[in-house]
Amino acid sequence: MELAELNQLRITTLWAAFAVAAVFGFIAQRTHFCTMGAVSDIVNMGDWTRMRMWGMAVGVAAIGFHALGWMGLIDTTQSIYTGARVVWLSALTGGALFGFGMVLASGCGSKTLVRIGGGSLKSLVVFFVMGLAAFMTLRGVFAVWRNATVDQVFFELPQGSAVPTWVAGATGLEPSLAGLLTALVVGGALVVWALLGRDFRTGNNLLAGFGIGAVVVAMWWVSGHLGFVAEHPETLDKVFLGSNTGRMDALTFTAPMAYVQDWLVFYSDATKVLTFGVVTVVGVVTGALACSLIERSFRWEGFAGTQDTALHIIGAICMGVGGVTALGCTVGQGLSGLSTLSLTSAIAVAGIMVGAVLGFRLQIWLLERG
Repeated sequence: MELAELNQLRITTLWAAFAVAAVFGFIAQRTHFCTMGAVSDIVNMGDWTRMRMWGMAVGVAAIGFHALGWMGLIDTTQSIYTGARVVWLSALTGGALFGFGMVLASGCGSKTLVRIGGGSLKSLVVFFVMGLAAFMTLRGVFAVWRNATVDQVFFELPQGSAVPTWVAGATGLEPSLAGLLTALVVGGALVVWALLGRDFRTGNNLLAGFGIGAVVVAMWWVSGHLGFVAEHPETLDKVFLGSNTGRMDALTFTAPMAYVQDWLVFYSDATKVLTFGVVTVVGVVTGALACSLIERSFRWEGFAGTQDTALHIIGAICMGVGGVTALGCTVGQGLSGLSTLSLTSAIAVAGIMVGAVLGFRLQIWLLERG
């Protein structure tokens, strides 16, 4: 492959990623898909409908991801979620911090972007604060503290942290087949659980569950197949075009918020090129904006007061630090990560749920105190 062809393929891959992210934003805006909202509905009303959306999305994404691997379209081991090292303390504490922050900030990273598309100036502030905190945790002062503390606590699994590799080792099955069969069992169970909900089977809920799951699968295909080059013409190494991690990327939004701000600030620097993280952030906002304009639901929204402002800023900082520490957010670890059936992702999601519950308890206490 010539360099000109490689550059054209990179542009095509980024446009495809933008389009898939825009579909995510449109569906999330249309269906009110929201992990924090799902936890809130359970804690405050005992309503599991939106959690069933989330569970169905994970199930569809897991089946689709491992189906791509079984068909040979992607290499399921080429992601940050399936490595041998399980940084369980980082995943747990980072997840808890992120979950706590998303409650204070009125939504996770993806919801923040969707709300920006709907006209929320509050979410725009959250975006910039969260992105700055994420950058500080990637490369700044918080990165030094993170590397010296929680990142030092881990254990390693020689076969990798994804459940299908354990199944393959125990049964002797070919790894891609083991992955598909495991995903069909686990993902299928989640889809069936969602569909068993008496009030779940409506058009919007099915669109959220199946549509969001399919979007995650599409992004894996874009990054792992469309954007994959087995041999770079200059280095002769394999490369995932546009990747921020150097490996196969999917949807995630904490670190990409930092990448967007880095790209905007250093735009004149020729080394700062568009990446998956940047285009997916813009894509989600664009898709949500399109939906809000079509539905005529777009409206400007600001802070209600000083306490509201303070809580959102604190929540944004918690999400930026926590999301990077946990290697992902409710979409990064919760949808993309869980689609790989990774143990680390499961630990991070458990932390997010615990943190979210603590956040709601704080909100209740503040309301009672007020």
